[in-house]
Amino acid sequence: MDSSAPHLRRICDNRLSLALLATALVIAPRWSDAQGQAGRCTTDDTTGVAVGQPRHYVFLNRDRERIADSAFLHTAALEGAQVKYTWRELEPEQDRYDLSAIEHDLAYLRAHGKRLFIQLQDVSFDRQIVNTPRYLQRDSTYHGGIARQLAVGSDSVLHAGGWMARRWDPAVQARWRRLVDTLGLAFDGKIEGIVLPETSLDVTPDTARWPAGFSPARYRDAVIENMAALKRAFPRSVAMQYGNFMPGEWLPGDDHGYLKSVYAAAARLGVAMGGPDLLPHQRGHSLHAYPLLHEHAREGVTGIAVQEGNYARIDPCAGRRPSIAELVAFARSTLGVRYMFWSTEEPFYSRDVLPYLANVAVDADRR
Repeated sequence: MDSSAPHLRRICDNRLSLALLATALVIAPRWSDAQGQAGRCTTDDTTGVAVGQPRHYVFLNRDRERIADSAFLHTAALEGAQVKYTWRELEPEQDRYDLSAIEHDLAYLRAHGKRLFIQLQDVSFDRQIVNTPRYLQRDSTYHGGIARQLAVGSDSVLHAGGWMARRWDPAVQARWRRLVDTLGLAFDGKIEGIVLPETSLDVTPDTARWPAGFSPARYRDAVIENMAALKRAFPRSVAMQYGNFMPGEWLPGDDHGYLKSVYAAAARLGVAMGGPDLLPHQRGHSLHAYPLLHEHAREGVTGIAVQEGNYARIDPCAGRRPSIAELVAFARSTLGVRYMFWSTEEPFYSRDVLPYLANVAVDADRR
């Protein structure tokens, strides 16, 4: 249970009075630490944030064949599919690109009146999976090409996780940008958008175990540099970065401005921002990405992914999991997101998500 549990009853009881107070003062809502413990904004009044119906996409992860699912194709409110493609599969050998999977999926979706949103994956959260090309590991120019994710668990033991591309390494960045440029030339303006995976990485606090060349500040700079490169390659399609947490800080107490500066740069560059996990009552998200998404939505494009495990999470105030309608209401009115990406986790997808979307009015102008 969240460490804030002793305070949850007080927060639930006071939620209405806080909302009324904020409304009475006629101020823009602010994400307070106290309300953040329950994952709520101080008010549902999101002045200045677009609160129209989000654009709904199904998140298929790497299950590309599911673009042919009849339930997806026949749900008019699902405008398209978000599909994950790895750097390794798109560049199997140095300077040899294989875009056939994207080309196939794009053509199929177009033929059925749907759109494609690419997730370009350069990181894994499984110790057995590497999503970067092999040549990066074999050529010393790239200093190994990848680094192991390391985190201290609740048992105070250091655990090895998945593998991350050396995003902060200029040599690796140059190869990554060549891939992005290649994708931009082929698909900009044809796909709905492209998203880079979350900024969060597991890095041990022990600086002696940091990957060569890594520091939180250098990583922050590299994220911003890569966002700029993505936007240059995709000036017409939506260019989005998932920004949820940053290594080297934990808000609000240990704030070095890393995540905030990523969002500030996105606003300057015209980059869309989003994040994995729609968890309205999760303290960490409520103190990191959610208030920044809320602010970014005032001027820019935002999105949220409802990923595996999100549907079953219990609202500690209500003592039950939120309904799909409540998740949409939070994403729309509190975060102000333009895009929602729905996981196909069962039984929730078939039992709850699709019936809800079947009753969502479709804006013909979006087709």
